[in-house]
Amino acid sequence: MQTRTLGATGPQTSALGLGCMGMSALYGDSDRAESLATVHAALDAGVTLLDTGDFYGMGHNELLINEALRTAPAAAREAARISVKFGALRTVEGGFTGYDGRPAAVKNFAAYSLQRLGTDHIDIYRIARLDPGVPVEETVGAIAELVEAGHVRHIGLSEVGAETLRRAAAVAPISDLQIEYSLLSRGLEDAILPTARELGIGITAYGVLSRGLISGHFSRDRKLAANDFRGRSPRFQGENLARNLDLVDALRKIAEQKGVSVAQIAIAWALAQGEDIVPLVGARRRDRLSEALGALDVTLDAEDLAAIERAVPADAAAGARYPSEQMAHLDSER
Repeated sequence: MQTRTLGATGPQTSALGLGCMGMSALYGDSDRAESLATVHAALDAGVTLLDTGDFYGMGHNELLINEALRTAPAAAREAARISVKFGALRTVEGGFTGYDGRPAAVKNFAAYSLQRLGTDHIDIYRIARLDPGVPVEETVGAIAELVEAGHVRHIGLSEVGAETLRRAAAVAPISDLQIEYSLLSRGLEDAILPTARELGIGITAYGVLSRGLISGHFSRDRKLAANDFRGRSPRFQGENLARNLDLVDALRKIAEQKGVSVAQIAIAWALAQGEDIVPLVGARRRDRLSEALGALDVTLDAEDLAAIERAVPADAAAGARYPSEQMAHLDSER
């Protein structure tokens, strides 16, 4: 397994991480046995970075990772690095009502995560979205206290802008910024990515397949389940979906010329954007995981990258990446 280091102060991890959210929530029903088998297959392949959130399935995802690691070989457990997002406030019905970044809340969230994960420390801890009512310095300061106490190893951030990155980094070392980055989501390239690089902060890129939209497996007539949040995502709606799948068709031609899949060339593109970027793949099944790992063997030269840019220009995506009410929570979009 190829490895990369998350920023100047973060841990060394596998070059691809496994995003575990879909095993518990938001993408329709999941298969628990297949989810556990997929985590085990990832660990067997040398994937060491497991990404979760304490609000994925209201704690279900952390318990799932706990079970997967407990039933994995000891060496795999030791090598695993767990990244946890916290702070989202939920309703019984599954809605989101905001984020809580108060220091007391940070420590409370961490205590519950440690219990659910069955571990004495969290490798990377980050608030899922900036709490507009709490200065980022206070939230990061609370995580820094958890680092001092040995409960957390590294401090991360999620979906914040360049100014917030600077303010946070002035308080404590930041290992990485988790942010959506794909051929369809390139907003970080103008200011956020250069700032992260200036500050020695790595990038863990989620949504590298745009939630399956550019995986090559999403069809124009696919019907999404009622509990699949993509049914409310602007990029999966009507004319937006048609335009975005036209981009996938263009990308497919390049992939076929390379003898690889659409998903593999999309992931390989993300890998090629810099050694400081670790893409997260949200595979819920072993076959999808195997396909994603195949991207590590795809080499893209300058000509390939130029062809990809022509097929999917930076501003080509149709529709916002979240519904408007969720976009409002993104400091990275301000």
